[in-house]
Amino acid sequence: MGGALASKGPAGRAGVALAAALAPAAWGTTYLVTTQLLPEGRPMLLAAARALPAGLLLLAIGRKLPSGRWWGRAAVLGMLNIGLFFPLVFVGAYRLPGGVASTIGAIQPLLVTGFSVAALGVRPGRRAVLAGLVGVLGVGLLVLKSGARLDGVGIAAMVTAIVLMALGTVLTRKWGKPEGVTLLDLTSWQLVAGGLFLAPLAALTEGAPPALSTTNLLGFAYLGLFSTALAYVLWFRGIERLGAGPASFLGLVNPLVATLGGIVVLDQTLTGWQVAGLLLALGAMLAGQAPARRGRGAVAGAPGALPERARPVEVATAARR
Repeated sequence: MGGALASKGPAGRAGVALAAALAPAAWGTTYLVTTQLLPEGRPMLLAAARALPAGLLLLAIGRKLPSGRWWGRAAVLGMLNIGLFFPLVFVGAYRLPGGVASTIGAIQPLLVTGFSVAALGVRPGRRAVLAGLVGVLGVGLLVLKSGARLDGVGIAAMVTAIVLMALGTVLTRKWGKPEGVTLLDLTSWQLVAGGLFLAPLAALTEGAPPALSTTNLLGFAYLGLFSTALAYVLWFRGIERLGAGPASFLGLVNPLVATLGGIVVLDQTLTGWQVAGLLLALGAMLAGQAPARRGRGAVAGAPGALPERARPVEVATAARR
């Protein structure tokens, strides 16, 4: 019970949110790591190498397999969050500037709100919708680049990836996790399911892996251990304790980090409009996390949807009513 109530109160909630924000922060470095450290033109290889080793590592630590209907649920979540999402992200990373690719993720809070209506049967709160729109505007301004070349395939890949992850986020919240199973176990199931799908597909579509340099190996280690194994455990913990809606707003950290990475590593600069966008995006993220008064029309998991002391099990039960 103590773990379920860990996010009780503003301080506890802020701690959970900060930890969960490390996940999109790590994902925001994916674009830079892909272009600077990893082999070119191998999205399926990169996706498989990112997912399967991390999943097997977490599975070896947790030593627990799914049972009953969770075999199917783990497969569905693994495909949405990993098996389909990962290669699409790498396609976007190859074809688009990092800031532009990650900006498309700003639509995730709005998608999560929409999917929550369908999956949980509740109406969105006005503040959640407004904050989502402000986040889209802010991140759009942040990555505004004159003459930026936008690749149609890259845009389509990123939009599809964000739609899949938004759906996976809502289903993760709806299904919760079986009794006696840790978030580490649930994360390992999804990574292994996605990795087992990706590994043979990578071999079939891209052939044998190329010879890897030390730089490549460092890039894979970073993506697998920090940006995947650790990041996804923190992300699913955030969904469980904060709700799908508030957690989705933390995704705005992704394009912020991607853009700042370009500034620091690639010597890019911010315009006045981009600074304004940065402030708007940060404001939207904070608005999406702040507790609000309880209202009838709020989405479960959106700000103010349930009392702060509601446990994860109670939230899931309330959402199904």
